[in-house]
Amino acid sequence: MIRFILLQNRAGKTRLAKYYIPLDDSEKHSLEYEVHRLIATRDPKFTNFVEFKTNKVIYRRYAGLFFSMCVDVTDNELAYLESVHLFVEILDHYFSNVCELDLVFNFHKVYLLLDEFIMGGELQETSKKVDNLALT
Repeated sequence: MIRFILLQNRAGKTRLAKYYIPLDDSEKHSLEYEVHRLIATRDPKFTNFVEFKTNKVIYRRYAGLFFSMCVDVTDNELAYLESVHLFVEILDHYFSNVCELDLVFNFHKVYLLLDEFIMGGELQETSKKVDNLALT
């Protein structure tokens, strides 16, 4: 199960945060800080999976943004890494060459896309064609 999804820039500013577990605002802020500190300092030669408390963070960097998911330890890392890439492809198709400003100024559309893709912490659709049809 996905615990939370974060989109953060290189400076640590959170551009999108979706939590599938109940947390206080202070806990959310500290998690965002800890996750960014953990993944921003990692060598690019390392894997895109890292242990985080009792879960795993799967992340990928696209240009200046880090897309990260916190999932259960027993979940398949490669499936979630592929889903991060698929989400970026969906964003890229929807915004036709997505950039950070698209996420900032059209955040409600990004949340709509994310809700079509992931619901209740579980992947709903893994086909780019089906997701694109649902959004038209």
